[in-house]
Amino acid sequence: MEYLLAVDIGTSACKTALFAAGGQVIAQATHSYPVHYPAPGWAEQDPEDWWAAAKKGIKDCLEDSGINPAAIAGIGIDGQSWAAVAVDAKGETLCPTPIWMDTRAAGLCAGVEEKLGRERVFAVSGNPFSPSYTTPKLLWYRQERPEVWQQARWFLQSNSFIAYRLTGKASGDRSQGYGLHCFSIQSGEYEEGLCRELGIDPGKLPPLYPSHAVVGGVTPQAARETGLLAGTPVAAGGLDAACGSLGAGVCAPGLTQEQGGQAGGMSVCMENPTAHPALILSCHVVPGQWLLQGGSVGGGGSLRWLVRELGQLEMEQEKADGVSAFRRLDELAAAVPPGADGLLFLPYLSGERSPIWDPEACGVYFGLDYQKTRGHFFRALLEGAAYALEHNLRCVQEAGVPVGTMHAVGGAANSRLWTQIKADVTGKPIRVPDSDMATCLGAAILAGVGTGLYPDFQAAVEKTVHFRREYQPDPERHALYQRWFPLYRELYSQLAGSMHRRARLLGEER
Repeated sequence: MEYLLAVDIGTSACKTALFAAGGQVIAQATHSYPVHYPAPGWAEQDPEDWWAAAKKGIKDCLEDSGINPAAIAGIGIDGQSWAAVAVDAKGETLCPTPIWMDTRAAGLCAGVEEKLGRERVFAVSGNPFSPSYTTPKLLWYRQERPEVWQQARWFLQSNSFIAYRLTGKASGDRSQGYGLHCFSIQSGEYEEGLCRELGIDPGKLPPLYPSHAVVGGVTPQAARETGLLAGTPVAAGGLDAACGSLGAGVCAPGLTQEQGGQAGGMSVCMENPTAHPALILSCHVVPGQWLLQGGSVGGGGSLRWLVRELGQLEMEQEKADGVSAFRRLDELAAAVPPGADGLLFLPYLSGERSPIWDPEACGVYFGLDYQKTRGHFFRALLEGAAYALEHNLRCVQEAGVPVGTMHAVGGAANSRLWTQIKADVTGKPIRVPDSDMATCLGAAILAGVGTGLYPDFQAAVEKTVHFRREYQPDPERHALYQRWFPLYRELYSQLAGSMHRRARLLGEER
């Protein structure tokens, strides 16, 4: 029997999973690492933490499964987006990398757009010039860390950094290319003219590969560090949202992945690269397809924050009887009626990405009174994340892109209440895959197609992806949420100026 290994470099942890060819999880491991916030607007991680966690996870999967490493047909890697991992000619990291939440380069963006023209950049990349993307971070290095800029041989993404450590080969994949505004979303190649206009040396950008292409084999050194067999094929891998889409069966136009991990969001599969100025456009890991995406910070991270601050009782009970604190708080929220009795939550706990693109946006609870309980706080948070999803889906509709059934992935899909709320808010049916390892499965499928274990992507999905639950929107609840949604939108419009003034005051105090 042949197996596939997947490595998922998430924001809070590295997940590693070993799959049988039919998609069954044979072994899995999770190793966490921190996010550092050294200054306002900064969010960075040490790529060496990613590599350490990946090595531990690979060893755990091999040990727990007891399989011979020679039975692993290939390795697929996915990762969070918009990193800027600077490595020197020896492959050593030069500094921590800013990650997708990092907005330190906000001050550079307006000047670049003014110099080059917003239309010029958007025409090539299909994406807004937001500080969250990789491009502004590279320009920040050049201006603020010239020693890093000079010493850097390559600037890599999270998955390509792990591939580099496994194979010794620098690579980039087309699904992650959208983080660079000099990457042509139409051709899937760098546009060297725009690279030079932006002041980015194209020689520092790694060669591009299809996500399923094998970039190299595991080196003897990496084999010693992980327990893998030297020479095991490693695929380029791809964006976590794109791999999650594939692992959830989203490999045909109109199908939509709904993401509920650390962050929230959605990815609509298309056969043409249709852009929207408020959304994110990337190549899919499936060749010849694209994803129109929305990304919100209002995902599982916001729920974990609220559990940490207001769920101490449930966490203590979990220690005593093993019943998840999240399950108990779901029950608490379910006892509150839809609409949370007028309590609304703006889930902008680290600024917000699409569609408002405001790094200075902040979280807000609106509608407090003496009748509100902890259950109201939890229900409003779940609904606020669903409103953020609806906000993005409305932009998709503005672009003329059809949205069909959504396939839910990420930890949030384990919450029946939260998934039903999302169906009710958006009016879209939601299917939940049988495996809650969709992102890892997508990465594994890439390796399977790249090594010939599967003849093509459709055959791979048919063999590996199955569904366990489906949620239909309730018409009455949908109508109720549609009445409240305009007020959700209005709150940000009315408070944006105050949010920006708050950010200035905090900056002055620091």
